[in-house]
Amino acid sequence: MFRSLRFSLKLMFYRFAAKGWIPATWFESRVPAPSERAAREGRLTVEIVSHCWQYSHFLAYQLSSLVNAPPSDTDVIMTVFHCPEDEGTAELLEYFSQYDIPGVTWNWWPLRRQELFRRSIGRNRAALASHADWVWFTDCDVMFLEGCLDSLSKAVQGSQEALVFPSEERVTELLPEDNPMLKPGSGVQLMDIDTSAFTPRYPSRATGPLQITHGDICREVGYCSSIPLYQEPVEAFAKCHEDRAFRWLLGSQGIPVAVRGLYRIRHIEKGRYTGSDINTRIRTWLRTIQDRFF
Repeated sequence: MFRSLRFSLKLMFYRFAAKGWIPATWFESRVPAPSERAAREGRLTVEIVSHCWQYSHFLAYQLSSLVNAPPSDTDVIMTVFHCPEDEGTAELLEYFSQYDIPGVTWNWWPLRRQELFRRSIGRNRAALASHADWVWFTDCDVMFLEGCLDSLSKAVQGSQEALVFPSEERVTELLPEDNPMLKPGSGVQLMDIDTSAFTPRYPSRATGPLQITHGDICREVGYCSSIPLYQEPVEAFAKCHEDRAFRWLLGSQGIPVAVRGLYRIRHIEKGRYTGSDINTRIRTWLRTIQDRFF
């Protein structure tokens, strides 16, 4: 009980701090100044960092987007953190390993379940190990179509910004669990999607699936590596409060850049979270209300 209380108090503190009430430099002083970041131009390398736990039907759309619409002027490293216990995801990754796509490198990174459930653990390891010019931290329900990554590469030519995000994404409505788009098909296969079901949305900051970070910063500070709480394994999938903490530590909400062809499937039920039926219903209701009025 004492351990749980201490954890809750730490979480409350960092959530409070990440709102800007406490200077981020107290916790992270290693962020390179803009003049210390390379202004890279030409053919860039972008590493996409995604997580998957029992969402293989979403990940199938994401990986298929790189097979069906591969970039032509950008090198891409597709990193997926997963747990071998999730047999559906393991089978999917094995299937996509057979595709040799020019400019695309598959990078499957297994973690223990408890490590996977704290998303910032994988993101931190990928950031510190990355050799890419830019690292795109995202979720597995995001798709990169119609020259998406090439347009990103063009938008960040010579940029020394710490954090950027797409100025536009195309999203679905909050889909219920029985929507055909959310139902896994029979067997593992390439997936295509009806883009007419998506409408434009204009993000105001670099949210969790839209955090595109300069590679030099990733290699220096990782992803919330200076906050031990966000590097602790957990027994159930943790809410991603560290997304805000990451922006706070970098001192940036992100700069919007012109990226086209970005699609995201939105769904009411968060299957990765555990809990009672009542808890699930409450979360579903809150997500619906939040989407409708905010």
